[in-house]
Amino acid sequence: MTDESLAVLLDGRIVGSLRKIHPDRISFRYEPAWQAFAKAMPLSLSLPLAVTEHEGPAVESFIRGLLPNAPTGEPFALIAHVGEDCAGAVQVVAPAKAQAMLSGPPAEAEWLTDGEVGERLQALKRDPAAGRLPKDTGQFCLAGAGAKTALFLQRDRWGVPSGRLPTTHILKPQGNASEGQAENEHFCLTLARALRFPAAASSIRRFGEETALVVERYDRVAQPDGDIVRVHQEDLCQALGSDPAPADIVKLLRKQSSRPQDDVETFVDSLVFNWLIGGTDADARNYSLLHGAGGRLRLAPLYDLSSALPYDRLDERKLEMRMEIGGERHLAGIGRRQWQKAESELGFESGQLQRRARARAQAMIWELPALTDRVHAGGLRHPVIARLSRVLKARATRCLEELTG
Repeated sequence: MTDESLAVLLDGRIVGSLRKIHPDRISFRYEPAWQAFAKAMPLSLSLPLAVTEHEGPAVESFIRGLLPNAPTGEPFALIAHVGEDCAGAVQVVAPAKAQAMLSGPPAEAEWLTDGEVGERLQALKRDPAAGRLPKDTGQFCLAGAGAKTALFLQRDRWGVPSGRLPTTHILKPQGNASEGQAENEHFCLTLARALRFPAAASSIRRFGEETALVVERYDRVAQPDGDIVRVHQEDLCQALGSDPAPADIVKLLRKQSSRPQDDVETFVDSLVFNWLIGGTDADARNYSLLHGAGGRLRLAPLYDLSSALPYDRLDERKLEMRMEIGGERHLAGIGRRQWQKAESELGFESGQLQRRARARAQAMIWELPALTDRVHAGGLRHPVIARLSRVLKARATRCLEELTG
């Protein structure tokens, strides 16, 4: 490895190296020992294990998919700075640091009081890039927009991990108190779970004077001995090396998933769910694949769910979805005809998607009152909850009427 290289690890094993060959051009090379390892898995479906060296858009797309949406600059330099704890099992660090991490004892977390966590959340509200303080040893990076940090939770203590020790939870500070973004996402995640969708576990917690959405990382698994194992994942833009359409995603799941029918149904149901709640931010980066031993591959639990509908400043007629349904992006323009067209595009029998969409809309109408009561009983009474319950029930009713003709 040269000074212009970085080691890439998957859950504590070096799998290859990144090399900068141009300011905007990166190559990735698998280690022969990893290729020969019986339990080896690819870093990405777009970077097959059978090919030792990869270069070009697929490598750059994978690295950019690890980074937040906003940062500017060379992806190689950015990942070198923050790649110690990424989505999934990936760690990207300097070669010397990789050897030290693998040969030395596990690092201890820098433990924080609730008040110190609250101070970090305040700093994030002022500067969304302040996920770590300058004095912190451990770094992390997460894709997507918005202010967030990631911490390690053990026996009700929060800490900043480093080295082999992973983050276990994502914390998102509440934004404008009148909007309740944290409560919105928690309500939508809770609604998804109530409708039997696999979705990330979430809660609203108070840290000193600050409120935050706390999301349990599904790509971390606690072992009986207390160790935390990183589980490898990648989003669908990384897996396909592009920004795929729903038909591309369904094709991939049918070909690659270990349980293709279950995962295709979950994906198309999630398209319906985001249509029902006005989840206008959902795109292919909001869907991920979990890699398992022996080439097993599953669609990951849903995450980053929220609704654009409870905010008076937004005109529902102008809202656009990130992913087309039957060739239409405008939320108000997606109806029975678009779902009929989507059935053909996604390889479903005529009427099958419409029946699933009707069932989801009806279930949402039934579930919302009880869910709202449970959330309120749990102490969450932000005004956005009542607005969400009201507008989502009204929208689900309109959608059901549209689908039934």
